[in-house]
This record gives sequence, C-alpha cells and structure tokens, in this order.
Amino acid sequence: MTRVKKGVNALKSRKNILRKVKGYRHGRSTKERQANEAIFHAGTYSFAHRRDKKGDFRRLWNVRISSSLKQMGTSYSKFIHALKLKNIGLDRKILSDLAQNHPEIFKKVLEATK
Repeated sequence: MTRVKKGVNALKSRKNILRKVKGYRHGRSTKERQANEAIFHAGTYSFAHRRDKKGDFRRLWNVRISSSLKQMGTSYSKFIHALKLKNIGLDRKILSDLAQNHPEIFKKVLEATK
C-alpha cells in the first residue's frame, strides 16, 4: 500500500481553524492548539448566551413598560394583571414597542384595562 502523507489536509484544517480565530488576541490567533481551545469555548458561550439573550430582552421590555406606566400613574404588576383579566393578548415585546414609539396607542391599551 502506498504511503499517504497528510500535509495538504493538515494545512487545510489548520487554515480553517486560524480563519475562525482571526481577531483574537495573543496566541489564540496564531497557535493551533490555543486557537482550537478558543473556538471550543466560544461555541460553548455562544450557545449559552443565545438562551440568555431571551431573558435579557424580556427584562428590557419590562423596564420600558414599567417606566412609561409610572408616568401614567399605575404600576407594572397591576397593569399586567389587568391585561390578563381582560384577556388582552399583547405580549411584552409589543407593549414595550408601543410604550416607546406609540405612547398614544399605549395609553388606549391602558384605558382598556381599567
């Protein structure tokens, strides 16, 4: 059987790894072993943070809704409870957008809960 050298494949895989870590600092951008580890950790963090992002946005929406409700003289928890009682199916993302960009419509939603 003929001898197979892996020079081309090794260079190709090394090049792909180093392409992924372009812009990383120190040895992580130039050394293959450190680069491999950096890619592994980056993938782990990105997976976890895709999950975290959903909670972060929900918190942001709650703060936006709450601040505009305070200006209108009611609390966030009372408003959300009233929405549930009246079966108004607007989610927090839509409510925060209304509160930020269309305050007059948001005020109508608040009046509908009373």
